[in-house]
Amino acid sequence: MTNPGQVSKLLSETSRNGYLAAISASSYSFISLLKHFLPIMNPGGASISLTYIASERIIPGYGGGMSSAKAALESDTKVLAFEAGRKHKIRVNTISAGPLRSRAAKAIGFIDMMIDYSMANSPLQKELSAGKSLLLFFFFLNVFYCTSFGVL
Repeated sequence: MTNPGQVSKLLSETSRNGYLAAISASSYSFISLLKHFLPIMNPGGASISLTYIASERIIPGYGGGMSSAKAALESDTKVLAFEAGRKHKIRVNTISAGPLRSRAAKAIGFIDMMIDYSMANSPLQKELSAGKSLLLFFFFLNVFYCTSFGVL
């Protein structure tokens, strides 16, 4: 988990270390990844990160600086998209897949309600699962590898 012991705290009760850990794991890690991989990626390649709607809306219980970290990730993605696009011809994107019943999500305490709400209101009324998320991850990793390093 990115920010154990802090994620269920109110933002105003989050420690400095907890807040910095959230920013480091959820935002700066993507910057660092691109810093190292952009120079060896092929033009036309792409990178992708995962965000969460708490970057835009208040999700009670999603605390510990995580909503701020996801907002930073989305802001950084815009800057990185411009920089990587201009300098390396690489696309940079972030997506939000929706609520996932994960160990980290259980820390906020009401993931089941969030999944039920999502199921009732989303166009694709299908619950995400860790297995499917891993498949998507490996699919995107494969696409990233193939397009970025010229395998295809």
